[in-house]
Amino acid sequence: MGSLGVLVALLAGCASQRVVAPPSHEGESSYRALPDTDMTHYQLALGAVSGGAVPLDHPAPIYPSTQLAACPPEIRLRALLIVGTDGKVDDVRVDNVAGVAPAFATAVRAAAWQWRFVPLSISRWAADANGHSHRVETVLKPFSLPYEFRFSCHDGKPQTSTSAS
Repeated sequence: MGSLGVLVALLAGCASQRVVAPPSHEGESSYRALPDTDMTHYQLALGAVSGGAVPLDHPAPIYPSTQLAACPPEIRLRALLIVGTDGKVDDVRVDNVAGVAPAFATAVRAAAWQWRFVPLSISRWAADANGHSHRVETVLKPFSLPYEFRFSCHDGKPQTSTSAS
């Protein structure tokens, strides 16, 4: 009975100890497309139709772990994504912002390189002698889209977001 009493005392002591988990520092992200007012657009010929150029897979950036403890004020970075005819990102051009840790631009690039788009297609249509239209040719074209990526901390937790320009 003595060893049982010791066991009960030990178990009771374990039950009264509280384990405190360390605070969670997880980054969340989002994005938005920005207006492409400065972009050059393809000129469509009469009877031509374009389609595609929309994101299929677009993971958000991960808040840089090296910046978690600092939790700086909101950071906004603009990036131009250059997309090839296969819908894969060929280049990521992140604007330089003075005073922003390079880790944030690295996070933007790492996420953007994983993005996939529906390829931009330009189809030319024509009508036959009976007035029925049919596609004559379809060509895939490269394109670019501007986005804004945001990194911020709320209540000590970092968050990231992305928006298209």
